[in-house]
Amino acid sequence: MTARRSQPSPLGMLSVTVEQDALTQVSWGREEPDLAGTPAEEALLQEALDQTSAYFSGRGRDFDLPLKPAGSAFQKRVWEAISAIPYGDCRRYGDLAADLGSVARAVGGACGANPIPLIIPCHRVVGGGDRLVGFSAEGGVADKRLLLDFERGQPGLPFG
Repeated sequence: MTARRSQPSPLGMLSVTVEQDALTQVSWGREEPDLAGTPAEEALLQEALDQTSAYFSGRGRDFDLPLKPAGSAFQKRVWEAISAIPYGDCRRYGDLAADLGSVARAVGGACGANPIPLIIPCHRVVGGGDRLVGFSAEGGVADKRLLLDFERGQPGLPFG
């Protein structure tokens, strides 16, 4: 069964989707229709929304949620590597590619296919020369910069 709920975030509407016992998708910028789930799914949805609210308020840095992103074995390896990037840090596509025995373009493709952005923090992956490229939130690269600046404690951001 699939359950989904949306709530406003500083980067636009944020929708989370749960299937059975794990978070499977986070989408930005549009309110998805709510789908009621089992009591366990509803509790997980609420926990995911609570943790994203804590992140945006500055009370939470890490997410502790069961995840089940759909993707290829390679994509899952990339998402696991991305998940290991600490709050406030960045890694380059090329560096991740070298660690995984791949190429930067393939890592970039996996980042772009990340079905659980923010929680699998693909905003922490940057291009060569630390260029900001690509992000799935409604504001694209500008929102990626906001998240990185927020995690680095930059004052004057619209959340935190």
